[in-house]
Amino acid sequence: MLRATDKITALYCRLSQEDANEGESNSIANQKSILLQYAKEHRFPNPVCFVDDGYSGTNYDRPGFQKMLEEIEAGRVAVCITKDLSRLGRNSALTGLYINFTFPKYGVRYIAINDHFDTIDPNSTDNDMAGIKNWFNEFFAKDTSRKIRAVNKAKGERGEPLTTNIPFGYRKDPDRPKGWLVDKDAAQVVRHIFTLCMEGRGPMQIAKALREEQVLNPTAYKIRQGRRTPNKETADPYYWNTNTVVHILERREYTGCTVNFKTYTNSIWDKKQRDNPEEKQAVFYNTHEAIIEPEVFEKVQEIRKQRHRRTKTGKSHLFSGMVYCADCGAKMRYCTTSYFEKRQDHFVCANYRSNTGTCSAHFIRAVVLEELVWMHMEAVISYVTRFEGHFRAVIEERMKLASREAIQTGRRKLARDEKRLAELNRLFIRIYEDNVNGKLSDQRFAAMSAAYEEEQAALRTEVQALQKELEVQERQTDDLEQFIQRVHRYAEIRELTPYALRELVKGIYIEAPDKSSGRRRQGIRIAYDLVGFIPLNELMKEETA
Repeated sequence: MLRATDKITALYCRLSQEDANEGESNSIANQKSILLQYAKEHRFPNPVCFVDDGYSGTNYDRPGFQKMLEEIEAGRVAVCITKDLSRLGRNSALTGLYINFTFPKYGVRYIAINDHFDTIDPNSTDNDMAGIKNWFNEFFAKDTSRKIRAVNKAKGERGEPLTTNIPFGYRKDPDRPKGWLVDKDAAQVVRHIFTLCMEGRGPMQIAKALREEQVLNPTAYKIRQGRRTPNKETADPYYWNTNTVVHILERREYTGCTVNFKTYTNSIWDKKQRDNPEEKQAVFYNTHEAIIEPEVFEKVQEIRKQRHRRTKTGKSHLFSGMVYCADCGAKMRYCTTSYFEKRQDHFVCANYRSNTGTCSAHFIRAVVLEELVWMHMEAVISYVTRFEGHFRAVIEERMKLASREAIQTGRRKLARDEKRLAELNRLFIRIYEDNVNGKLSDQRFAAMSAAYEEEQAALRTEVQALQKELEVQERQTDDLEQFIQRVHRYAEIRELTPYALRELVKGIYIEAPDKSSGRRRQGIRIAYDLVGFIPLNELMKEETA
């Protein structure tokens, strides 16, 4: 045990961003001066300062406070002094816990100078007021948080970017405080990452490729540019974390829009950032120059959902994640070994297990599939570029016929769901009134309201899905034009590339083999992105007729 004269006097200072706005009185320098002067005048020995600069009083996970707490729990502190009670914290429950339980447990005397609080005199009227003062300190934190949230909400709804960290690929606009300009070198890296993803590479493969190419990671790049970054530089400036790649691939801001309210916190006590669902986010388009085209971004999100495991050999295929069984709809597994020649690699239905599965042996060799897909794509590109008008007219008519009934059915279902939601709201009011008037017991009211709430939640989910489906059906003409534009970009293509495949094709469906002629004939169907299946043979017959 240390003697009383050997123990230290802990002088604790804290300053948050909100406290700093009040001026010099709460500055760290001012607090230190007051505390040191007080310790000197009252002859408290061995003064040691513990400082938290830029930390909120609502959270006790502060480095300076935790270091002081370690000293207290080790029995090396005799007295703890703060400028006032709010410096210790702004959570009335936890502040009271430290003052009334933790400090006395380890024999620590606590003093808040400006509040005339001293635990050595428990009968003081100032000590009796400490609980009320702690409540006011907490109320101040809550009120400040409310005001900041209101200001940020107003800014976010106006379209001002709320993020303080500009995405990699952009830099601050010196002429506009909230504006972003494209950083050419960093933007080139972002485009490269999206291109690699469009070619079928996953985040881990992209990160590995960037390391091999000796590309500076975002933190190292910003530091070398003399810009501020919240992250610490890694030992290897060319090391790319997989999460960094994922974060870049999922940032919609690269399409030229501002996205606000992407995350939220539950309260001032719980600072954990949680992801907001997309319907609660605010998106403002064309707020800055785009690095990635919107259709490329959307395609990448689709590719990201089609994640597939690499084989044990480490090999993956151009078509991995895109090939499906035409009968059962399951994905076709890519099969290869280290001993296989290229012509032996093949795809087989995942539901086929040597006559024990739920599907027949849908099987196709990878080289054959590549040849068939390229032949079909080449024919489609040639036809669309030569007979664009006829292609547009026929496909547009087919899409209208296919979607007309779906739109009508969807609208009828949507109207029924919305009517039922309105009816449930009226029923809620009715059973609430019956409960208040004593016509309905509390137990019965709880059971009925729970059932109604469950039905409402299911209906709201269904309504959102129907609305999205109707939007997709109603914008099919725009999708057709976008597909034609994509095809024209590949008018001069001479071989199948991963980027062209994933930009034009949505899925490849393998049919069961036909052996009726004595020879094995393998059929495939290709669903093109935005337009679905293209009846190429029928179109060519109509054109040549």
